[in-house]
Amino acid sequence: MTDLSGAVWRKSTRSGGNGGDCVEVATNLSGIVAVRDSKDPVGPALIFGPRIWGEFVAAVPHGIDAP
Repeated sequence: MTDLSGAVWRKSTRSGGNGGDCVEVATNLSGIVAVRDSKDPVGPALIFGPRIWGEFVAAVPHGIDAP
């Protein structure tokens, strides 16, 4: 299990303050990027490598082609 106790979580500036569906991201951990549901901060987190996370972030503005 990955130790996320030192994670500094941040929410998108585009997330409203209405308690909606949001994710939080921690990018301060060595060699990983962690993503979690902001409504469940003690729940599970997804872990990505920095390269894969960077590719995802770069692709988001272009949308995703669904079959």
